[in-house]
Amino acid sequence: MAHQRSSQPRLSPSSYEEDIRAVLAPRLAYFEAVARHEHVTRAAHELGVPQSTLSRAMVRLEADLGVALFARKGRTVSLTPAGRTFLGSAERALAEVEKAADAVRADADLTTGRVSFGFLHTMGSETVPALIRGFRADHPKVRFQLVQNYGEAMIERLRAGGLDLCLTSPVPDAPDLVTRRLDEQRLRLVVPDDHRLASRRRIRLAEAADETFVTLEPGYGLRRITDDLCAEAGFTPRVAFEGEEAETLRGLVAAGLGVALLPPPAVARPGVVELTVTAPRAVREIGVAWLDGHPDTPPVAAFKRFLLSRRGNLLPD
Repeated sequence: MAHQRSSQPRLSPSSYEEDIRAVLAPRLAYFEAVARHEHVTRAAHELGVPQSTLSRAMVRLEADLGVALFARKGRTVSLTPAGRTFLGSAERALAEVEKAADAVRADADLTTGRVSFGFLHTMGSETVPALIRGFRADHPKVRFQLVQNYGEAMIERLRAGGLDLCLTSPVPDAPDLVTRRLDEQRLRLVVPDDHRLASRRRIRLAEAADETFVTLEPGYGLRRITDDLCAEAGFTPRVAFEGEEAETLRGLVAAGLGVALLPPPAVARPGVVELTVTAPRAVREIGVAWLDGHPDTPPVAAFKRFLLSRRGNLLPD
């Protein structure tokens, strides 16, 4: 393998990192094979490339680095000290690439793959465990990476590639998302059990216009629904506390801090009475969202089909 002068410009220390990757990455496997065999012909045979192609690639690699990696004797080569240093890093880089390839193949496997799934806090106690249990009856080895958060945060994570699917409310309307409505959930006005309205079973929301509310923080879907329903009833709620979790609000209602519009609890909490709101119609829609045009792996596609099959039957009785 004659050492020829390369016509390509040598990379300098000021070269952009992405240029260095583009030049070096395709040649790492070639270099590792030549270094391992210490013979160009045997390395070319293993790689399934012409010997001349491999020889030229090694010459260009040395020219781009500006360092001799091999001492040559006919078709036999041995590593220089710089070559041994470079080989260690090349082997680690190639091992990481192989590890990454194995990981993405494993995640895409229909039988044992991974689904990244986001859901609202209020879906965590019953709805999501029931969904996963039902899905894993037919796909027992599929792995789930679960994220519990409020709606806007999950949509941001979906757009960033950190989630495959998410259950959220309200159902978003955005051009980059595909959404499907799955169910709706009635909201109740929750009051302390010694409240003036506690003897009632039903109430118009306008009757609570003078009450103090405890709500979720701005940005939460349930907060937006609460504000919209109160506006439809003709008032802006006076807010005593803004929290992050529905059951915390229910506990504060029991403590007498205010009233709240909340979905039904997984387990009845003492100290509160939950009233049916007759007007306006107090419901929240629950839907699933995913990125438009984003290809699904087989386990994600299977779980998506399962979710859509639960339309109208998503929430526990």
